[in-house]
Amino acid sequence: MGERLGGRSALVTGAGRGIGKAVALALARVGANVLVCDLGVAMDGTGSDQGPADDTVSECRKLGVKAAAYYADVSDFKATEQMVKACVSNFGRIDILCNIAGILRPKMIFNMSEEDWDRVQAVHLKGTWNLCRHACVAMRQQRYGRIVNCTSEAYAGTVGHTNYAAAKGGIVSLTYAIAREMGRYGVTCNAFAPRARTRLSVGDDQDQGLQKRMEAGLISEERLQGMEETRREGADPEHFAPFVAYLASDAAADVNGCVFVASRATIGVWNHPTIMRKFTRDWEIEEPWNIAELEKRVPAELLVDYVNPAPAKD
Repeated sequence: MGERLGGRSALVTGAGRGIGKAVALALARVGANVLVCDLGVAMDGTGSDQGPADDTVSECRKLGVKAAAYYADVSDFKATEQMVKACVSNFGRIDILCNIAGILRPKMIFNMSEEDWDRVQAVHLKGTWNLCRHACVAMRQQRYGRIVNCTSEAYAGTVGHTNYAAAKGGIVSLTYAIAREMGRYGVTCNAFAPRARTRLSVGDDQDQGLQKRMEAGLISEERLQGMEETRREGADPEHFAPFVAYLASDAAADVNGCVFVASRATIGVWNHPTIMRKFTRDWEIEEPWNIAELEKRVPAELLVDYVNPAPAKD
């Protein structure tokens, strides 16, 4: 077990706490050297603290691998370039990139500030792109690399987190695109949506927020119960972090462009977006679409068994 990633070098963002820390340790347990990247911010992205990254470094070294800390903002393009260079200078190369860093600034869209939107996009989506962009230069040259991005089931739709959902959806699309661009160079790119119990997903604030949304009619009681079941399935990230180590290994060399869900109870793979139903016509001879025709055909031929997830309330 300890040699599966022996000689490989990994860069893990958000590695001071939670999922990032669990992933860093999972990689170290199977032999990877780890650059632990974490600015040590609060849940909303403010402040800084070098202690969490230093603690993870210490724990990685106890597992018999090399480890070093790097404290930088993943949303900073130049800083992330130096981050990748630090991995190469410390360990000789960068073989594995795990983009885990994230923050939360939850609000309903009608209450969300521009700053709340911009900062969440900057950390999650731009931060992931920044690291991928710089790492892909080195990985393309060495014709080897494993990229694992962290998304969320929120990308399929959520309430109270439009900034977060949009960023995570962007990460899914980014993952698909990088997989297609970099696969020919021996570089894979996959994503996983964790069901985890971390400071971002559990606590009184999160529980109260869900309850308030149900009381306001923004989510149904049935939907809330389903979300609670998913949260109960969530676990300390140590339970599923080995799955990320698997994606980073040679055993997953042909796994590319996939989006997974991972928890203590489930490993699953999402469908790639496909067109479920369609109607077509000869575009060379037909006139523009007619609204009266669409009013009949869309419900009858496309939206079969469709149910509005959030119908208007009186």
